[in-house]
Amino acid sequence: MDAIRQFLLLPKGKRLLGLDLGTKTIGLALSDINLTVASSLETIQRKKFTPDAARLLDVIGKFDVGGLVFGWPLNMDGSEGPRTQATAAFMRNLAKLTEIPMATWDERLSTAAVTRMLIDADASRARRGEVVDKLAASYILQGALDRLAQLGAGSEHQKD
Repeated sequence: MDAIRQFLLLPKGKRLLGLDLGTKTIGLALSDINLTVASSLETIQRKKFTPDAARLLDVIGKFDVGGLVFGWPLNMDGSEGPRTQATAAFMRNLAKLTEIPMATWDERLSTAAVTRMLIDADASRARRGEVVDKLAASYILQGALDRLAQLGAGSEHQKD
């Protein structure tokens, strides 16, 4: 089953949070309440799991987040490697702290696409470094939102 499908049943007004989980940072992006547009939110400098999770739980509460979409870092051949294992472990540990639904979304080429866009926009190397993770999270989340739209998210999510 399409893991994104579970978000069809989110109560009205809930948002999705997209995460680009890296070794040094976590890029965050937030959907609008209609689940149509992803916007970059922030980049968390990673410390250890406990403070990283605490920051995520703060964001979840502050923005009334109803679900998490993690970038799933598959290798280019579609196989799973150490980064997918690390993401799965992070998700398992976070699931012990919250019952919020989680799904993964293939993130292959997300960072490359965002970097290419920033280069085309003539962003400096320093600026690209500041924003690439949260923009990659936005790219990941937008892909999931587009899939939800294909599945008919608007009809379920919009009901009172």
